[in-house]
Amino acid sequence: MSRILTLTKRNLKEILRDPVSVVFIIGLPLLMEILFYFLFHKLTSQFEMKYLAPGIVVFSQAFLSLFIGLLISIDRNTSFLTRLFVCKVKSYEFIISYALSLIPIVLVQSILFFMIGGVFDTSLFKIEMIFAIFLSIITSLFFLGLGILFGSICSERSVGGVASIVISAQSVLSGMWFPIEGLSGGMLKLMDLLPFKNATILIQNVLNGVNDFYNDFLYPLVIVLIYSLVVFVLAIFAYKNKMKSK
Repeated sequence: MSRILTLTKRNLKEILRDPVSVVFIIGLPLLMEILFYFLFHKLTSQFEMKYLAPGIVVFSQAFLSLFIGLLISIDRNTSFLTRLFVCKVKSYEFIISYALSLIPIVLVQSILFFMIGGVFDTSLFKIEMIFAIFLSIITSLFFLGLGILFGSICSERSVGGVASIVISAQSVLSGMWFPIEGLSGGMLKLMDLLPFKNATILIQNVLNGVNDFYNDFLYPLVIVLIYSLVVFVLAIFAYKNKMKSK
């Protein structure tokens, strides 16, 4: 545990050394939240702040897959990992430390987006907002795991292109930007089986009220947790095999 905490502190320092990237992954989604609210909230309920703010929270987490993927791919090509091997740091300790180092950014994103949303819609300021903020840590694990996986198997040059697929998938398959009622049944079933829509509606439902415990909370939570576990296991094995090959 002490090695994980030590690595977490080191990774957090590395993240803060690039403040431009940190500002980008927080500032761009925040700009989108404000802009889309003013442009579309009177046209469709999709962009009312009670739905938009939770959607932006999860959407911003997709950017973290790119951020952490680049960080790991860069570290793989430095002497830092050689020193870790000498210290006999295990692969899972390294992976967990990277995920933990980004949790503070996840919390800053969630708190900021909900607080700004509450400025435009004061009904967001309620106890459910606190639950939604803490739950956003769970939804972020899927995107962090994907980023770690990409960083473990992709080069520094290619990780950006691969991670952009995740950002696009969150945009298209979450249903946050458009009503999903008009989609075909097959498409809806696919979205129900993937974590993108489930992560979004999980935060939305917790913030706005859970009417059906199974459909509104338990099912999307289980889907997100399953995918998160799978990508973390894959990331650990991919990272371990990649390092052995070197």
